[in-house]
Amino acid sequence: MSAAPDLHWKTGEVLVLRGVWRHVLYFACPVMVVQDDPDLIALYWRAGTRCKRHRDRVTAQALLAAKRVELIDFTWSGTDVLMLATSGEWHSVWAMWETGQSQLRCWYVNLEAPLRRSSLGFDTMDFELDIVISPDRSNWHWKDEHQFEEMVAGGVFSGEEARYIRAEGERVIQKMQANQPPFCDGWDQWSPPALWSIPELPPGWDVLGEPA
Repeated sequence: MSAAPDLHWKTGEVLVLRGVWRHVLYFACPVMVVQDDPDLIALYWRAGTRCKRHRDRVTAQALLAAKRVELIDFTWSGTDVLMLATSGEWHSVWAMWETGQSQLRCWYVNLEAPLRRSSLGFDTMDFELDIVISPDRSNWHWKDEHQFEEMVAGGVFSGEEARYIRAEGERVIQKMQANQPPFCDGWDQWSPPALWSIPELPPGWDVLGEPA
């Protein structure tokens, strides 16, 4: 699928959020568009959404060597997720609720490649390192630091890139502590329209465009 940099999506449309690294597909999930504006991209998926993911654990060696990986079916479970991202930024902030509940479980900072538009939706790639923030934002902690350091030691990220990724996480924490968007915008009180059903992956979900 060719890139679609000028395409913007309407609320309620079904897109595909994909994890793509060096033109290899690792993850695909159908999501609903909540908002697609220059200042904010908001995507939603809930427990029960059927997705695709890599069969084996993604190691540094596998990332550097892979030309194609085998994807398997899996069902997202445990949480309903609202993903909040800004074009060009190296992270997204997820509001995560217990399945079907209005009580926020946590805020989750996913450090990742900036979103890239495609004719199907958005492509990115997870950087392994994440941050978990309590619902009331009174405390937070890094997540998956060991896996991140494995990627650095294995050559996936240079030392400079690793410092930039970690600094991005620290910048988000500063925004959270200063009560800046998206934390101050009431997204923790958001709920999806009652008529939204769980979408399916559309035909062509696994077709990538030409390498950049």
